[in-house]
Amino acid sequence: MEHFIPVSQVIWHDDWINKEGVVEGFTKKYKVYRLVYYEIHSEIYEAITREKRLKKWNRQWKINLILQKNPQWLDLSIGLF
Repeated sequence: MEHFIPVSQVIWHDDWINKEGVVEGFTKKYKVYRLVYYEIHSEIYEAITREKRLKKWNRQWKINLILQKNPQWLDLSIGLF
């Protein structure tokens, strides 16, 4: 299971691109197509800082973060957009 941690200003658009496999890259290669966690930040700087911090976390810390908000690993994009 791979974890993809991007910053997006238009999350519904990026989610569609990932699900459809439109763009070559990490999400297409590893078939990352479920949105299981997201955060909303008011400033892009905050979002980028958080993204960089999360990318340094080990796998278990990321899993624990997801489990706190989404213990069933549901696709949160369903009904969000």
